[in-house]
Parts: sequence; structure tokens; C-alpha cells
Amino acid sequence: MFKTILAVLCFFAVPASAAWGQALPTASRAGDLQIGGGFGLAYPDYTFSKFTGFVGYGDFDFREHFGVEADFHYVSGASTDQIYEKTYEIGGRYVRHYGIINPYAKVMIGRGVFNFPLPAGAPSGSAHPNLAYNIMGLGAGADFNIRRTINVRGDIEYQDWFGFPPHGLNPTVITIGAAYHFNFLK
Repeated sequence: MFKTILAVLCFFAVPASAAWGQALPTASRAGDLQIGGGFGLAYPDYTFSKFTGFVGYGDFDFREHFGVEADFHYVSGASTDQIYEKTYEIGGRYVRHYGIINPYAKVMIGRGVFNFPLPAGAPSGSAHPNLAYNIMGLGAGADFNIRRTINVRGDIEYQDWFGFPPHGLNPTVITIGAAYHFNFLK
């Protein structure tokens, strides 16, 4: 009798534990984080010269293909004309994973500051006029996994500065950079 009861308990206990195991997630992660910086090259439509500078960015992917990105760009013209663009953006991104290559697309909103040259005849020591504008950016690029914790990035972004006189400002910013990829979240 004891052996029969033990066999029946084992019979019901094994499927119950297997069912409980299926109720737990098979793969989970808190997210995927990387923070990086790099070299920026901008082609503004305000002037014919190229602007160069630096870029900082951070990505947090909360799903396998969806996440958010924050960008900072500082690019300036030749040192003699004192023109620069500074942007702060945040937005959503969609990323795919193909081995070591991770292409993505992003939609960004933010704020841009444009520093103008001094007008002709302005007294020396005058402050340079700079104005801030709301901006929107559309971009695409790819992260390349060089090592488990290092990604190299190539990125292009088209920006639209709303209200910039006379017809808006539409710079294109190209970024080449590297990021530290935090693996503790996987």
C-alpha cells in the first residue's frame, strides 16, 4: 500500500513541477545599455562649409528590437567665423540583430542652439547671438560588435530645425564613434 501511494504522489508531482517550470520565462533581461561618443561631421544648409565636432550618445533597448536613444551633437565651422550648432535629442529606435551587425533606425525630437557670427560693424567684445529652436531628426546607422563590451557605430541623421529664419535649417549629421556596451543587463 505504501509503495502505491508513493508511486501516485510521484506521478502527480513530476508533471506539476514540469508545468510550474513552463510558467517561468525562458529568457529574460532587464534591457540593453550602451554609452558612447565620437566624431561628428555636419553639412548645414546655412553655409557651404562643413562643420566638425563631437557627439555623445546613449541607447537603452528595453525590448529585443525597441529602445530609446539620447544624443548630443556639438559641431562648429572654421575657427574664424564662430558659428556652431549644438543639439540635444531624445527619441525612439528600432534595431535588428544580425550576428555582429546591428542596424537601426531612429526618430528624435529635441532642442538645437545655433550661434551666429557677429554682424559687420558690431563693437568688439559683443556677445555672439545664439538662438534655440525645436528640432526633429530622422536617422539610421549600424552598431558593429567589435568585442563583447565595445561597439563601433556609423550613423547619419537628417535634422529639421523649426522656425529657423528664413525657411528653416536642415543639417545632415554623420557620426563615427564607439560605445561601451554594458553586459550586466543580459
